[in-house]
Amino acid sequence: MAVRNLIILTLCQLISATGAIIMITLGGIIGARLASDPALATLPVSIMVLSIAATTIPATLLMRRMGRKRGFAVAALSSTLAAGVAGFALYAESFGLFMLAGACFGINMAFTQQYRYAAAESVEPYQVPRAISIVLLGAIGGALVGPELVRFGQWTFPDVEFLGTLLSLGLLYVVQAGLFLGLGPLRGEGEDTLPHPGRSFKQMLLQPIFLVAVFSGAVAYGVMSFIMTATPLSMHVHDGFSLEQTAQVIRSHVLGMYVPSLFAGLLIQRFGVLAVMWVGGLGLIAACVVGLQGQSYMHYWYALVLLGVGWNFLYVGSTTMVTLSYTLAERFRAQAVNEFAVFGTSAATSLLAGTMIHLYGWTAIVVAPLPLLLAVLVGLFAVRGESRLARQ
Repeated sequence: MAVRNLIILTLCQLISATGAIIMITLGGIIGARLASDPALATLPVSIMVLSIAATTIPATLLMRRMGRKRGFAVAALSSTLAAGVAGFALYAESFGLFMLAGACFGINMAFTQQYRYAAAESVEPYQVPRAISIVLLGAIGGALVGPELVRFGQWTFPDVEFLGTLLSLGLLYVVQAGLFLGLGPLRGEGEDTLPHPGRSFKQMLLQPIFLVAVFSGAVAYGVMSFIMTATPLSMHVHDGFSLEQTAQVIRSHVLGMYVPSLFAGLLIQRFGVLAVMWVGGLGLIAACVVGLQGQSYMHYWYALVLLGVGWNFLYVGSTTMVTLSYTLAERFRAQAVNEFAVFGTSAATSLLAGTMIHLYGWTAIVVAPLPLLLAVLVGLFAVRGESRLARQ
């Protein structure tokens, strides 16, 4: 494996995850202080999510033109700017500026989702599942560093709460931009600009293996975002669990999302991508079934841990399957379609979750994903004879 590239990408994943956790943790709190209407408190976070979805295709096209190294570095600097704008918004007590900062954070997070493709292009094809898993492990570090940075920077500047957190985060993104300048060569660099015979965009798009991979990734991320977003509202607001209990469930869920990356790639190499995706799909169905059994603390805990593990297997597997469906010359077009489908779905479901939980309750939240998850399993069964999957 290209060890240097994987180390750089994993460290950068850690920094991006730290920023995402800080923004999700503080977004509503700061928004509630700055907004004139408390109902708008979470709008900066919603704008960040929408920005991720809106930037996925432009991010891919920019990297096709500039290369991944420079594209990632520019995106890191956009988050440095975002942290500075957010800090100034706190100082000036400007809700509008804080929303602008949320949009800028979303731009970098759209690029962050492409780290896994850079990992895949850093290694030989047979090593792709392990490379993707290794890079996703960086998010575990983010889950540990993010809360500590919130605590460390809360009163660094006594007159402006959390200003120290945001400025420290801005410095981390400067480090991230510098790290990307050390990124080594990737497979296929330059090939996308060469004339090549073969498939049209439509032919590439309509491959069953590509459609199933994109659909599986979109459902995995959409279901995870939908249930995860609704869980704090259901636990704390509706069922009266403490913030500490709610936070513990979400923390366990995040660990469930990323700890399996320690072995997901090895499992794909050993048993094949379809088998691992089947386990992921069944894990997500199990999360919904457990959620239907009750709303005690342990019901929530088991459901959210299963949700995280199921997401990891299905998402890592779907990313691996996408990489098998295109040539290196086609990769940017294929990746743009996949990223827009996955993160557009995630944005829609995260925004829908709040409305659903308030109108229909927890039961509707865990029942609604089941038809989509069953459709994923049907799709995986339909492509079981695909020769490219047999090589995994």
